[in-house]
Amino acid sequence: MVLKPLFDRVIVKQIEAEEKTKGGIILSSSAQEKPQIYEIIEVGPGGKVDGEEVEIVVKKGDRVITGSYTGTEVKIDGEEYKIVRQSDILAVVEQ
Repeated sequence: MVLKPLFDRVIVKQIEAEEKTKGGIILSSSAQEKPQIYEIIEVGPGGKVDGEEVEIVVKKGDRVITGSYTGTEVKIDGEEYKIVRQSDILAVVEQ
């Protein structure tokens, strides 16, 4: 199944938790801290939203941080995604 976001919506997927600490200790799944970083899977085309032109400035593959309680969580083909507005993205994570 393919998800195609509309207007200023962005589909993101949470980055997997680290399995090792920086010191090399392997963590059990219950001890792993859930990261707040998401990877952009797909972006909408932009366009007019609430009467104003919205330009999409993020792109597929970017790593971003979103608000904790924003967006809609969906599960497609066993994978969990979150659909958010571009304005709900707080920062782009550069490496």
